[in-house]
Amino acid sequence: MSYKVHLNLRRVLAEKCGEITEKVVFINRVAKVVKGGRRFSFSALVVAGDGQGHVGFALGKAAEVPDAIQKGGEGAKKRLIKVPLIGSTIPHEVFARSGATTVMLKPGKPGTGIVAGSVVRAIVEGVGIKDIRAKVIGSNDPANVLRATMIGLLRLKEPQAVAHIRKLTIEEMQYSTY
Repeated sequence: MSYKVHLNLRRVLAEKCGEITEKVVFINRVAKVVKGGRRFSFSALVVAGDGQGHVGFALGKAAEVPDAIQKGGEGAKKRLIKVPLIGSTIPHEVFARSGATTVMLKPGKPGTGIVAGSVVRAIVEGVGIKDIRAKVIGSNDPANVLRATMIGLLRLKEPQAVAHIRKLTIEEMQYSTY
């Protein structure tokens, strides 16, 4: 299934989440050359999450930095998704790609902490994951890293759903080999 289909299946309203915090990941100044000179505007990548398994991100654009951050925050709150968690980590390893960026997310044992770069760290902290290992392979463009991380989080499956598909109990699934 495509990214948009996964996104629509996991979408959550902001009213159903706890207290949502916003974090600015990246601010970019862009210039448009016109007859009289350069016109500057700003874009801001913002991550919003409640720390209880809900997270979203968006790009806000405006003539001033605070307006760009506000627009990004509003957009991120509209695009919140539910992420399946097991305790303080993710259920399984996942790879995701966006453009020239590949992101690998691996569950961590309790006490591992967040071993990730700044962009992945922002989105993982927004979800509320405490133990995870992540690696960005290829381009480290913040927009692509954020998108690839979200795709990876959307690909995560809950153990109960996988057990139901395989017609096994969760205990049988833990000891089964592929």
